[in-house]
Amino acid sequence: MSAQTVAAEARPGTTRTVTAAAPSTSMRIRTALRPLLDNRALRTHFGTVTGTAILALLLWRLGTGVFLDGLARIDVPVLLAAVGTGVVTTVFSAWRWQLVARGLRLRLPIGPAVADYYRALFLNAALPGGVLGDVHRAVRHGQSAGDLGRGVRAVVLERVAGQVALTVVGSVVLLSLPSPVRDDARDFAPLAALAAAGALAVYLAVRMNRAPSDQRGGALSRTLAEARRGLLSRANWPGVTLSSAVVLAGHLSMFVVAARVAGSSAGVSALLPIAVLALVAMGLPLNVGGFGPREGVTAWAFAAAGLGASTGLATAVVYGVLSFAASLPGLAVLVVRWYGALRAKPGQFVDSATAPSPEVSRVKYAAKDSVRLASRCFPFSADPREGRPMTPDSV
Repeated sequence: MSAQTVAAEARPGTTRTVTAAAPSTSMRIRTALRPLLDNRALRTHFGTVTGTAILALLLWRLGTGVFLDGLARIDVPVLLAAVGTGVVTTVFSAWRWQLVARGLRLRLPIGPAVADYYRALFLNAALPGGVLGDVHRAVRHGQSAGDLGRGVRAVVLERVAGQVALTVVGSVVLLSLPSPVRDDARDFAPLAALAAAGALAVYLAVRMNRAPSDQRGGALSRTLAEARRGLLSRANWPGVTLSSAVVLAGHLSMFVVAARVAGSSAGVSALLPIAVLALVAMGLPLNVGGFGPREGVTAWAFAAAGLGASTGLATAVVYGVLSFAASLPGLAVLVVRWYGALRAKPGQFVDSATAPSPEVSRVKYAAKDSVRLASRCFPFSADPREGRPMTPDSV
């Protein structure tokens, strides 16, 4: 019997001899990596570690001179342009959030919405992961409105609206303009369409054969109903579409400005597909203050388009700095509210913008009130007295 035998039978009256099999290579790798995989701190900071590794790899391959050269090209007029673009995109993003919140019967005046959105942008840029600011504003709004679940779902739907706009516009741009992925995308499109059709067919079959008492189906129906009210209702979808288009146009224009600052002379038609890929990479929670996958994808896309990986890295770095500059008003919001929290007495609210008024209660809107409020689609049409203001907070 061979040495790999797990157990060898002995003659009657003797003991059983057990020979352990030699561990395989994959088993040895899993055993060596188990302490790392079981490390809770590593799992928590996986995104930060991944983003740092991507940056380290890029700097190792392309050198630190590219990084420093991109930073040296930024001047005051460019920073002011970035801040101005950030004002436009933030106001329209806050308006989109307001529309979605009102569709879910939550009160959200435009003034606090803009301030909280700025704060979220700054926290997203300053903290690892890139999503902690959105989590913060979702929880704060839900707590102030008296419905944490709806507050979180309002932020999720608002972010989904932005991703849908990016997906639709990005697909058109990547398939119509010359890009590093156009040929592969065209070959892959029929397979993706078939997969989507199959998934839709399976979903419809399950939905048609679902028992009436299926709780999961009921939860899905409620979620879809909220998505329709928040995004697709007659009162909301024009504003949500317009705001998403303006926000996406602002991000794309800032990327083009960053490419010009980095020294790229490529045309706008060549830069837009790369900008779309960079924005998609920014959505991955694997970054350090926004840096990481964006730089890697931009460097690869520039190289594939024949524009130079170094120029791509410099463009991504400049774009990251401009985005951070655009979020700096959020730091002012944090400082003002922190200072107000220090001066406020226990039990008091920070400022008049977030202090509750006697006529505001936690009771949900009546039907006529929600229709009246949802009918307003201009971002500056909200009256702060109509909504329940935010609670004060300090970070």
